[in-house]
Parts: sequence; C-alpha cells; structure tokens
Amino acid sequence: MGETDKLAVLIDADNTQASIVAALLAEIADYGTASVKRIYGDWTSPSLKSWKEVLLDHSIQPIQQFAYTRGKNATDSAMIIDAMDLLYTGTFDGFCIVSSDSDFTKLASRIRDSGLFVYGFGERKTPSAFVSACDKFVYLDLISAKTDEEQAIRQKTTNELKQDTKLVSLLRNAVETSSDDSGWANLGPVGSNIAKHSPDFDPRDYGYSKLGELIVATKLFDVEQRQLGSTNSRVLYVHAKKKSK
Repeated sequence: MGETDKLAVLIDADNTQASIVAALLAEIADYGTASVKRIYGDWTSPSLKSWKEVLLDHSIQPIQQFAYTRGKNATDSAMIIDAMDLLYTGTFDGFCIVSSDSDFTKLASRIRDSGLFVYGFGERKTPSAFVSACDKFVYLDLISAKTDEEQAIRQKTTNELKQDTKLVSLLRNAVETSSDDSGWANLGPVGSNIAKHSPDFDPRDYGYSKLGELIVATKLFDVEQRQLGSTNSRVLYVHAKKKSK
C-alpha cells in the first residue's frame, strides 16, 4: 500500500475517542489517501458532543443512526451495510475500520476476501478475532504516543528485547522465511511476513518508530544497506547472526 491508494475510513463513534482524530488521520495518511471519511453514531446523544466539535475541521461525514432498540447496536449495522455498499463500487484499494468491537470481524474478513487491504484501529481491549481478521491492526495508544511526548513508550534495551522470546522468534522466523540462499533478507518482505503472522505487531510497542531500528537494537542480526539497481534508492537487508553457544 502507498500514498496513492484510495482508502475508505469508517469510524465507530461509540467505541472511539474524539481526542485521537488528528493523530488517527495522520497515521492513515502513511498508508494511503482517505478518499472517504465517515463516522457512525446517534448524533442526538450527548455522549458524542466531543465528536461533533471536530468533524468539520477534519472533513468527516457523520452518519446518523438512531438507537431504536435498547441492547442492539444499530451503529454497527449501519456501518457494515455502508461498508459493503462502498466495497461494491470497486473504487477503493483498502478500508480502515476504526473500532474496538468484535462485531466487525466478519466485515474485515469479507473485505479481505475481495482482495482489498484492511487496516484496523482500536484499543487494547479489542478482541483477538477482530485483530487477526485485519491485514494490519494499530492500537490507538501507539498513535497518541506518536504526537504526545509524555505518553511516548520507553525504548526497551537490547537485553530486554533479547529476553522477549515471542519477539525474537517472530523476527528470526520472518527473516529466515524471507531470505535468499545467502541468508540475507530484504526488510520489506520481512515486514510483510511479520504482518501475516501478527497483524498487531508494531515496533512502537517497543519504543522504536521503525522495524529496521528495532531489528538493529536487538543486535541479533547483521544489517546492511544496498543500492537498489541503478537508482539512488537504498534498501535495508538483514541476516541472522549465528546463535551463541
């Protein structure tokens, strides 16, 4: 996915805080262009007052859905129906689903079945089923930390990273799977492989802004930059160091 990809951004107002909107849209801009931005909720409810105050500034279209029946989430239904209508237009490259609600698990799977990329955004309480249904899932606290130094996550030390067996296994397997006969792997495919196995993986969880920085910090891999063809572009390659006995 790149800056020219057209994305449909669908926000569940009932499960998302308005204070995150600027950082959220900045994050989405890293993945593509938000061609459609819609937010769903009962706008007669006082609980959505904070959202009303920021919608115009960010050109987000509010979609009204009255809560006719107590205990039934009408907002989710409206959002799902709208998503399918947008999917059938065939004009988008991907969808951004902003919610921590498991009700969107099947929607994410259906969109992916159509060959489109699905980005999920939610709180840490988001059920694992919804996280796994997305191609990439970003926790909202990491987005807020991106723009708030007070919330910035402390960088884990090399020793702390090495002791994280789940992280080490994920990185080693991704590099091994993506490597050529010499054992070297382009960082791009490494990142793609990680996302397939762990959609919610994010180097910011460990205090690093990029995957390459995290890999270097582990000191478990040799890293080198290579020139890409005849261009001036440089690509990072990684190679697992031999395990010490």
